[in-house]
Amino acid sequence: MTNLKIDIVSDVMCPWCIIGYKNLERALNDIKSDITADISWHPFELNPDMPIEGQDINEHLQEKYGLSEAQGQENRQRIIDMGKQSGFHFDFDGERIMINSFDCHRLLAWAKTQGKQTELKLAMFQAHFSDQALLNQEQQLLDVVGSIGLDTAAAKAILDSDDYAQEVREEESQMQQMGISSVPTFIINNKYAISGGQTSDTFKQALTQISQEIAASA
Repeated sequence: MTNLKIDIVSDVMCPWCIIGYKNLERALNDIKSDITADISWHPFELNPDMPIEGQDINEHLQEKYGLSEAQGQENRQRIIDMGKQSGFHFDFDGERIMINSFDCHRLLAWAKTQGKQTELKLAMFQAHFSDQALLNQEQQLLDVVGSIGLDTAAAKAILDSDDYAQEVREEESQMQQMGISSVPTFIINNKYAISGGQTSDTFKQALTQISQEIAASA
């Protein structure tokens, strides 16, 4: 049995991050008799300069990537289809906004100390992409925190302060120094990197090969 350390660099605003994670999860389940994994999440802000009120998603895609409304719709449909294959439901109906995720990352850093980082990350993905929650609104963010059994009063105290801000900034800087410029990036045992929302078969093949290399060098 091989135990792997998997560090995931991602942003709650990134649909490919949850697609990639769900496919990783499926791959690990398929090879669980041979490989286990300890997973940690690390911050990456797709839109660090985004104002607190956020921006309409269509407007954002047009400004940042030059996508027309038709191209944006085509892109969303592809994400919906890939999400369905991975076992995650995306709902892009209605008014959607892109937000700055810094406060989400601060709460995720705190959740790690509570042993619930992955649970909170998945709850945030669900809230943003499936439930159309506005995670730049404090009460909706606290509702997500409370939904997995974390202390909402403690979370509010964090949001009302600068707690975990330095930790998040330092981690972001560390990831940039490692050359990570896109998400998701999956770092295996501090040595191997897998980028993008890969398929479960790709993850399975990569993790198996890494496990075999580790066994051969032992």
